[in-house]
Amino acid sequence: MNDLDLSDWLGRHCESEDTLSSVLLSRIAATFGVQTPVDGAALPLLWHWCFFQDPVIQSELGEDGHPARGNFLPPAKGRHRMWAGSRIEFLGSFTAGGQAHRRSTIQAIDFKQGRTGSLLFVTVLHEYSQHGELVLREEQDIVYREPTPPKLSSMQVPQVAHWTEQIEPTPTLLFRYSAVTFNGHRIHYDWPYATEQEGYPGLVVHGPLAATLALQAFVHANPGAQVRRFSFKGVRPLICPANFEVGGAVDEKGIATIWAGSGAGIGQEGRVEFE
Repeated sequence: MNDLDLSDWLGRHCESEDTLSSVLLSRIAATFGVQTPVDGAALPLLWHWCFFQDPVIQSELGEDGHPARGNFLPPAKGRHRMWAGSRIEFLGSFTAGGQAHRRSTIQAIDFKQGRTGSLLFVTVLHEYSQHGELVLREEQDIVYREPTPPKLSSMQVPQVAHWTEQIEPTPTLLFRYSAVTFNGHRIHYDWPYATEQEGYPGLVVHGPLAATLALQAFVHANPGAQVRRFSFKGVRPLICPANFEVGGAVDEKGIATIWAGSGAGIGQEGRVEFE
């Protein structure tokens, strides 16, 4: 795979428009058990991931439920796709009910050797704007791994926490988050596929779902903080129905470490910069 020349995909871009409608916002709010933002109100952090999803027709999906590759994203036949992490800069707030725009550009493609085999990393820059102003900038890392057994435990354990929240990742929660993000990846709802085809012991908790819950817990614990930057990366998969914890600690003024993890170690770690 790493003999392929994927340089033609560098710099490719696509654009999308969406309305941050009350209908979808009410479904996201129900998924997280919170109040629906009224039109004109600011969206909660990371809810933008539920929008700008291209409705690819069924016949154009791959075996894993993702859109077939080789159009915007480079081909990665025979590899399993995962969202490895993101680095986000919050420049403003999305307004519920309004239209918004996203421009996505492939800015890096790299092959790396991991513990489970060869990894193909694709970094996509997403720039979101609303009312003519840039609201959010995100670098998203997508990893395509060879079909080898996934890493299911980590040696990393959470540091002393200043706050924690317990999460019960039920199949219904995973299904609902797949629905509101229009995510067809079968590892989140198709138990036979997740266990027999990709080697997981159960359904996999979405990386962005864990990140949203972890950052939400930070906001609950620090209600006056203004989040300016947030980054996260996956360490190992979190598996349904095992409960996990989201928590964090303020390391120094304006900097916090947050995580999602269980007895098997940290599954995801992140950093928050705030004022």
